[in-house]
Amino acid sequence: MGNWVENEGLSIFVVIVWLGLNVFLFWWYYLVYDVPPKFFYTRVLLGRALALARAPAACLNFNCMLILLPVCRNLLSFLRGSSACCSTRIRRQLDRNLTFHKMVAWMIALHTAIHTIAHLFNVEWSVQARVEEKGTLAAVLSGLGDKPQESYVNFFRQTIGNPVGGLYVAFTYLAGITGVVITLALILIITSSTKTIRRSYFEVFWYTHHLFVIFFIGLVIHGAGRIVRGQTAESLAEHNPEICHKNFTQWGKSGACPIPQFAGNPPMTWKWVVGPMFLYLCERLVRFWRSQQKVVITKVVIHPFKTIELQMMKKGFKMEVGQYIFVKCPAVSKLEWHPFTLTSAPEEDYFSIHVRIVGDWTEGLFNACGCDKQEFQEAWKLPKIAVDGPFGTASEDVFSYETVMLVGAGIGVTPFASVLKSVWYKYCHDATNLKLKKIYFYWLCRDTHAFEWFADLLQSLEAQMQERNNADFLSYNIYLTGWDETQATHFAVHHEEEKDVITGLKQKTLYGRPNWENEFKTIAGNHPGSRIGVFLCGPEGLADTLNKQSISNSEADPRGVHFIFNKENF
Repeated sequence: MGNWVENEGLSIFVVIVWLGLNVFLFWWYYLVYDVPPKFFYTRVLLGRALALARAPAACLNFNCMLILLPVCRNLLSFLRGSSACCSTRIRRQLDRNLTFHKMVAWMIALHTAIHTIAHLFNVEWSVQARVEEKGTLAAVLSGLGDKPQESYVNFFRQTIGNPVGGLYVAFTYLAGITGVVITLALILIITSSTKTIRRSYFEVFWYTHHLFVIFFIGLVIHGAGRIVRGQTAESLAEHNPEICHKNFTQWGKSGACPIPQFAGNPPMTWKWVVGPMFLYLCERLVRFWRSQQKVVITKVVIHPFKTIELQMMKKGFKMEVGQYIFVKCPAVSKLEWHPFTLTSAPEEDYFSIHVRIVGDWTEGLFNACGCDKQEFQEAWKLPKIAVDGPFGTASEDVFSYETVMLVGAGIGVTPFASVLKSVWYKYCHDATNLKLKKIYFYWLCRDTHAFEWFADLLQSLEAQMQERNNADFLSYNIYLTGWDETQATHFAVHHEEEKDVITGLKQKTLYGRPNWENEFKTIAGNHPGSRIGVFLCGPEGLADTLNKQSISNSEADPRGVHFIFNKENF
């Protein structure tokens, strides 16, 4: 159990605390509106729907306070750096920022649904109470405020029946208008955030996600109309609703209960969200300032399989292995920023990214860099690039372990290009101070052409380790997961050659997928009593497999072997 918690990066603890706070807030605010005499007469009009609307509203305030924090990347990078002296558990929890962001978003959607449905009933009953036959307590309460010196409890002051009255509230009252707007904004944000939309229509995801600005503006002013009203403290002192409601026809007469007075609840949402909104504003200002700094593209390399490498320079740019940046190319889009893992090493005098051409934006970047032309492209013709970052990821912790497993799937190999380059430079200069003693590298790829751009790096590492008589430092396994019969025959014919027919490496390419259980057991046997870092940049299905293997192959004894799973999230 302890190792499972360690592999989850304490996320199970965070999730339990977060869910517990949601349950507590819901139950607490439900009781606040369902029990005290302050809202006795409000409950007469609205019933349990009052508490069922206000309880999720409190949870919405809490989660809307949290939703912006996981996307304050500069803040997270600062926290990640400042916790370097502490346990890696804290940093690994920060690496799950987008997972937590999504969880909070779904919780907001759930409480929005409950809040909206409850208020639909509240509006219907408030409108109905205004046209109800005289002589009932609800009718008397709804009539309060029609005369001077009276304050109303029923926010709906017109005498229009349903459904026209309900539509009137939705599109003329501040609470109704803002409620409709923020609900529509939330629906668009969530539906455009699905994996299919993000991958196939990133622009749709990007632009609709910025509706969060409208969402938060509407959220802050949503309660300004004060439609939820309760009896004032002064009125409660002389008018006990639990007694006086029995004689409502005598209110205000000599010797009877005085007419109750009511006031609206002041808006509270701004108190919850003003802090995170200020932090996020600072975040965006920092991003804007950094995006204005000049970036020079020093080299564009066209690799096979429609992949280009951009080598860039920027004054004051400092990076660590495995970090990522956001890139904007105004020639393609003046607003869109796209994340890319850095493939260069901190020791190099430039920083680089590899871009695979898979969509409209990357196609536009490809053309803007002149990669669609045969002639040589002059440097001054290259497009302007804005860069924000770098930002920290799990791969920064690679050098904190003596033994690591690096697993990349397809283009997910990019963060490990930075790691392996940095290892190469450290070995060239001073290998004695390097804590890392053994790397197991796995690359899973569907197409043979995708191997070509990465093979040169592996060949350099292979030669370097052999020169230093430490060929065992790096064990790499390249798996081709997709091939046809003609390719298989060709591979079989050349299998006995000294170097691999695809990569040119001494290590032969393997076909199919790794048997992860055997791989983990073998590595555990080779390194008893070690903490082994498992780093993945790849799909969720593979992440689940590696996480389960990390847990099942770790020993209960603290002195035994432990696999610590880390996944890239950006």
